Amino acid sequence: MGLRMIFGDFAKALAQLGDPRFLRVVLLGIALSLALLTGVYALFLWGLDILVPDDLGLPFIGEVQGLSSLVSWASALLMLGLSVFLMIPVAALISGLYLEDVADAVEDRHYPHLPPVTPLPLAQSLVQAVNFFGVLVAVNFFALFLFLFAGPLVPLLFYGLNGWLLGREYFTLVAARRLGFDGAKAMRRVYSGRIWLAGCLMAMPLSVPLLNLIIPVLGVATFTHLFHRLWRQS
Repeated sequence: MGLRMIFGDFAKALAQLGDPRFLRVVLLGIALSLALLTGVYALFLWGLDILVPDDLGLPFIGEVQGLSSLVSWASALLMLGLSVFLMIPVAALISGLYLEDVADAVEDRHYPHLPPVTPLPLAQSLVQAVNFFGVLVAVNFFALFLFLFAGPLVPLLFYGLNGWLLGREYFTLVAARRLGFDGAKAMRRVYSGRIWLAGCLMAMPLSVPLLNLIIPVLGVATFTHLFHRLWRQS
């Protein structure tokens, strides 16, 4: 029953994707995502250029030329794979930065009877988003080593771990608009199972290239619906 309701929340978010305020955040999010991923890749290439010589002399083979170019092409494929992991913290950062716009759009359409909220202080939202971005990067970097030994369980561990982290952050930020951070954390503890399931639902499409560019917006919208549904039950 809980999973069916979460899919219903996601369907409502998807139906509002044509909202101009949603589209604005989607476009900003795509630009920010591409800029961050391009910056990481450029930094990676710069490091390779320093560490890998263009020509290398090998025993019995002789001089190998164009080695750095070959490594650069291989690194492009590597970064494409790593973008699956990188997109999750990037999505969390985007969600934190544009939370108010998306949540306001959802509430204006679906919950117009509610009083306006006092926006979270920009500095506090920015610090929260950047801190969580760092946590996600660190956790996923550490998890890469665990995945080497997990075998066929890698997808379950990946989605389960990131589902817990994303659900925790999405719900806290959305609920804090109405309840404050202390109230949001208390409510999160009560409904931790459903929040984790909703986080997993967000983590899965974040591993799909192109689709992952719109998930931050749909994630905030889905958790806005989830919060209001659980709030009514409280």
